[in-house]
Amino acid sequence: MSPDELGFLSAVELAAMIRTRRVSPVEVMRATLARIERFNPALNAFVTVQAEEALCSAAKAEEALMRGECWGPLHGVPLHVKDNLFVAGSRTTFGSKLMETNVTSDDCPAVERLRKAGMIVVGRTNSPEYGWKGVTDNRVFGITRNPWNTKLTPGGSSGGASAAVAAGLGPIGLGTDGGGSLRIPASFSGVFGFKASFGRIPNWPGSGGAILRHIGPITRTVADMAVALDVLAGPDPRDLLSLPGSWPTQLASVPTLAASATGECYSANLDCGIRGKHIAYSPNLGYARVDPEVAAICQRAAERFAEAGAFVEPVQLDWRDPYDTWSVFFFGTAAASLEKKLPTQGELLDPGLRRVVDLGLKLRGVDFANALAARHDFWEQVRRVYERFDLLLCPTLPVPPFAVGQDDADPLEGEKLGPLQWTRFTYPFNLTGQPAASVPAGWTKSGLPVGLQIVGNRYADLLVLQAARAWEQIQPWNHKRPTLSEKSPDA
Repeated sequence: MSPDELGFLSAVELAAMIRTRRVSPVEVMRATLARIERFNPALNAFVTVQAEEALCSAAKAEEALMRGECWGPLHGVPLHVKDNLFVAGSRTTFGSKLMETNVTSDDCPAVERLRKAGMIVVGRTNSPEYGWKGVTDNRVFGITRNPWNTKLTPGGSSGGASAAVAAGLGPIGLGTDGGGSLRIPASFSGVFGFKASFGRIPNWPGSGGAILRHIGPITRTVADMAVALDVLAGPDPRDLLSLPGSWPTQLASVPTLAASATGECYSANLDCGIRGKHIAYSPNLGYARVDPEVAAICQRAAERFAEAGAFVEPVQLDWRDPYDTWSVFFFGTAAASLEKKLPTQGELLDPGLRRVVDLGLKLRGVDFANALAARHDFWEQVRRVYERFDLLLCPTLPVPPFAVGQDDADPLEGEKLGPLQWTRFTYPFNLTGQPAASVPAGWTKSGLPVGLQIVGNRYADLLVLQAARAWEQIQPWNHKRPTLSEKSPDA
């Protein structure tokens, strides 16, 4: 197969082809590296490519297969990892001049588990400095661009991962989400991003920011997400907030075809998804303004969930924007992480991040105590929705992708927003820790992706995946591919 054909195969498809020796891990890795070399100059999705190491690991994976060994369900499949997660022996900069030469000595649990499942790390993807904003650029590596239009942002902070997945530079990207950083770029890049329940995938190393942070994959298909979560989920003693539970046995009910930990395949009933479920659709969560074209695309998508046998009902929510509560935790933990570096290295920080840190430094202990109380009050509002409904649908973002070089989207008419407040549909569910996914709802008239967010009740990760799979069958998206340039926009 050609590199282009291999580039847009799913991880599940690649793993099956590798196991049955229709393609070798080396062939897959060479194809992936060839596409990265060809298209990354225009996108700047990858900031580090571990070509020699990846090819060496692919050769070992091939030798293992010849001996009849299979390392796991994703044997020989390429993986790329956001530049704020630990990868052993890898340059891990957090997109910061403060950490430009930093090399991490250990894998974080997520990388460790995906490697044990047979995946091979091909490189690191771009992130804004310390993941602080919903677009992707920094002073170390520059701007990451959207594969659908390189003048626009792919979102952030896992924008390098989403751009790589959308462009066929690897089927699974590992990222993080503290206020929408998996779902924002999934929406802007036309791919699938899923923030599992808080603690489902362990956080380590964990700073204070881990109170909001979820680690998770970005993929092109629901099947790939299901297999990755099967590997990733489960407690880790290094994360005291990680969830217990037998997640892989739950996952057998997901309507997909995947490889189990023993290398065998299981197929679940494709009709078991969301038939009979009651789904609420909110166009604004009670407080947000939305671009009219985005609103129309999301409403049409929500209504079509009835085609899967669900009962869909528009709801008028009376929620208040929890931005002030969320920002106490987000800004405060950023300040805690960087306060000691400000006197001697503060000038190296992204100016926008420096403003966020300065806001965090003004917070008092009583502000955190009040934010904790407000967080519980907000959850009480959210919880009531799930007394009547199984799922909540809403836009992932209020606007389509916007120009690179901006930290925030332009406010809609009549709005005055703080830093990151334009992501008004995503950060509420970091406060509550609920599972939430962004699926491609459609494309604008100008050909830009729009995301629909599927939000489950606490710990209802499985149902969110089933709903995403149902939508994938109603309106498939994986066949849509951006027209890619091979030249840097700055060339």
